[in-house]
Amino acid sequence: MRDHRRDGIPHGNLPLELDAFVGRAAELAELARALGSGRLVTVTGAGGVGKSRLAARAAARCAPPGGVWRVELAPVRDEEFVDYAVVEALGLTDHTTRLPRETLFAHLAERDLLLVLDGFEHLVDACAALVTDLLGRAPQLRVLAVGRRPLGVAGELLVPLAPLGPAEAVELLTVRAGQRHVTCGHEAGPDGDQREVRELCRRLDGIPLAIELAAGRLGALSPGQVLRRLDDRFRLLTGGDRTGLPRHRTLRTAIGWSHELCTPGERLLWARLSVFAGPFDLEAAEYVCSGAGLPAEDVLDALSALLAQSVLTREESRAGVRYRMLDTVRAYGADWLEATGDADRLRRRHRDWYVGLATWCELEWFSPRQGEVAARVDAELPNLRGALEHCLTEPDEAHLGQYLAGALWFHWVGCGRLSEGRHWLEQAVRLDVEGTAGGQSRLKALWVLAHVAILQGDTVPALAALQECREEAERSADPTAVAYAEHRTGCLALVTDDMPRAETLLRSALHRYEEIGELNSNVLMGQVELAMTRAFQGDLPDAVRLCEDVRRVCEDHGERWARGYALYVLAYAAWSDGDPVHARELLADCLGGAHRFRDQLGSVLAVELLALVTVAEGDAAEAAVLQGAAGRMWPSVGLPLFGSAHYNAPHELCEAAAREQLGDEGYEECVRHGARLGRREAVSRALRRPGAPASLPAPRSTAGRRAATGARTAKPAASPTRKGGETAG
Repeated sequence: MRDHRRDGIPHGNLPLELDAFVGRAAELAELARALGSGRLVTVTGAGGVGKSRLAARAAARCAPPGGVWRVELAPVRDEEFVDYAVVEALGLTDHTTRLPRETLFAHLAERDLLLVLDGFEHLVDACAALVTDLLGRAPQLRVLAVGRRPLGVAGELLVPLAPLGPAEAVELLTVRAGQRHVTCGHEAGPDGDQREVRELCRRLDGIPLAIELAAGRLGALSPGQVLRRLDDRFRLLTGGDRTGLPRHRTLRTAIGWSHELCTPGERLLWARLSVFAGPFDLEAAEYVCSGAGLPAEDVLDALSALLAQSVLTREESRAGVRYRMLDTVRAYGADWLEATGDADRLRRRHRDWYVGLATWCELEWFSPRQGEVAARVDAELPNLRGALEHCLTEPDEAHLGQYLAGALWFHWVGCGRLSEGRHWLEQAVRLDVEGTAGGQSRLKALWVLAHVAILQGDTVPALAALQECREEAERSADPTAVAYAEHRTGCLALVTDDMPRAETLLRSALHRYEEIGELNSNVLMGQVELAMTRAFQGDLPDAVRLCEDVRRVCEDHGERWARGYALYVLAYAAWSDGDPVHARELLADCLGGAHRFRDQLGSVLAVELLALVTVAEGDAAEAAVLQGAAGRMWPSVGLPLFGSAHYNAPHELCEAAAREQLGDEGYEECVRHGARLGRREAVSRALRRPGAPASLPAPRSTAGRRAATGARTAKPAASPTRKGGETAG
């Protein structure tokens, strides 16, 4: 991805251009003028005409201070997920019960950025409503929409994109052929070859995608051979009179011609790859697409051929090398797949692969591969959504949908996707499934749903789900579900300040886990939660003992997420013992991990505690800045410090010490400064080297050092921790 940076902070997510951009100077200038004069600009044109590429190039040139953020909507099939797709593209996390649109309103209200909505034509109504709302709430926002038709929103400026002119079309073919070490056009061959290149581009109506596909064939065929094969196909369609052939049929003809030139195995793979909703890797293609007519060992060769012919594109991601099929090309393959009568089987293969992937990822979450798992599920989310939708809409597969929604608990909880997780889990638990396997899957979906609701501060639905889970688990004699239901009920007691009940339930749940041999991140978070009940009741040494044990087990297994919360409690203990240097080291480790996992709740809690450590170090101004930054983060998490007297005590100590040193006016000024920091900026600020200048006015008095010392030596009855299952499981 291209990083638009200001002051070292990334702004934007435009993909890097992997090959040369050819021509379009006039269109770029026109689009730049439109972006300069309107807040909503829509690039329209036929499929394959180059809308996305032009929009990305123009957006990069016109990037505002807040950057350019591209939302790829082609993989989104359900209108309900349009808002989620925008939230995801902007890198936002929200643990509350707010609708994703409300999250967008809050984030975009004062930001000067350009939002690119690419491939919206199958979601026009939903996108039009979203754009209208966003432009009405965010005065500095601009939107660049890219699709085959207008949005139909008031104030929309349209930039229709025509195919390439003759000279630019020839240049594109020549450049793309050159990338394959093939010469054609003006630099090679006799005049006849040059005429054939120009005629080929004319026959393809200057449509960039059609030209790219033709260039992919020039390694094996001359321009004249390509032209003659296309002519044969055009004559079949038009009876020899091509003058009335519309451009969308030209493109489809070019795609069909490329399809016909493929070997039988390549054609079969093309059709079968159409079941993927988004990018995929080689392993997925080998599993899903192999079978009759295409052995697994032949998939790589067929895939490489499709890549060479521009049917597929290759991209690098945090999850490794992945492949993508343009929507127009995918639609052609999907038609062929339906015609073969094999579509249902391929959808089941796709479902099986992603159910298996989720199973593997859940197991590997408790391993040194935790970061890899987080990146893998992020990359696979479009396909996982497709598998969930398939399972939850097919009556015979509902139990697999329940299983898949529950197995992804670590992604919903640990990687900042509570809202989407709750959407799928609520759908899953509404389904009645007969049989033991179905019952177990539903029980797991129930306690995961409760976990998510607790983290969102929605206690009534959480309690209802836990009661149902416990009753059904006891009726069916399922000891694992009983243990998890009890654990989550203990979490609920913890965040509602009922410490004796929380301790009783958590101890009982941990005992049950031990009896059944359960050990994973959930179990360790339960132990962290138990440590918090001990700390809240004044037994800090026992809390330290419990968290040191969690830390040891995590390090033995390479687990990072639960370890971060153990470090958080240990940092609080170090601060209480008058060792801010060690506390800062522990919190830096904790915050860095939480930020990498997009764990908003873990991040904001660490920033809050770093503020307390900072005031203990004598820098009241910086402590107030961090409190302001945390204050801005809390609305996307929930009620600040959960409305708990226990959790709030250290925050109050920090504020009192900082106010004493800075005075009310100075403190509020620093808080306002912190409140202007975005999440990345806040994390970067919190992780700065101790002693680095805070770039703020000097405090008005020197009493803060004494206040900070007093705050450190005071022993509150509480320490901040993560709500419910995310601090705690």
